[in-house]
Amino acid sequence: MIKKLNIFTDGGARGNPGPSAIGIFIKDENGHRIASFGKKIGNSTNNIAEYKAVIYALSWIIENKKELSEDVRIDFFLDSNLVYSQIVGVFKIKSSELRSLLFKVREKESEIRAPINYSYIPREKNKEADKEVNLALDSEP
Repeated sequence: MIKKLNIFTDGGARGNPGPSAIGIFIKDENGHRIASFGKKIGNSTNNIAEYKAVIYALSWIIENKKELSEDVRIDFFLDSNLVYSQIVGVFKIKSSELRSLLFKVREKESEIRAPINYSYIPREKNKEADKEVNLALDSEP
């Protein structure tokens, strides 16, 4: 059983708005890779892609709940200060689209029923998730 998840998420748009993708890199309590993936999400902005990466990671947790310890600790690491600050309630959300994405985050969190911590990290510490974004964007349709 996995006791701790360290989830690194990233989203990017080339053109902002433009072709977009999400990237997720998940490690266990020992720093071993559990999962990593990137996925194209169509045209959007960087901020929308950042939110969708968090939502996709939360969905992954729900789908893989059987692998997790009952007292699992979940730590998210985001390199978007805006999205991090909105998720933790420091910044208000003016965009209705971002507000609806935050609502989806909250729905997924309540389905997980485990404590979730969000941290802001510099871009240099999020290289694995960033790599997944770029691999997805560079892949053929």
